[in-house]
Amino acid sequence: MDYKNIIVQSDGGIATITINRPETLNILDDATLLETESALRALDDGRPGAIVLTGAGEKAFVAGGDIAAMSKMNPVFQGK
Repeated sequence: MDYKNIIVQSDGGIATITINRPETLNILDDATLLETESALRALDDGRPGAIVLTGAGEKAFVAGGDIAAMSKMNPVFQGK
């Protein structure tokens, strides 16, 4: 499957998911989280022995959530 925000590789029973948004320090927005969930579900079918989660770039693994997107959330959902 082709993803926009992540890279998925599998070799010898070890799968790697790389968050590939180095220009944003790999912040986690809705699209990236949905792609990661989809990749994890797809990898589960092959039952890898291990899954490594990493981030692209040199400055950060993941800087956290997308604050700009969070500020637009409905307050009812912010606390859940």
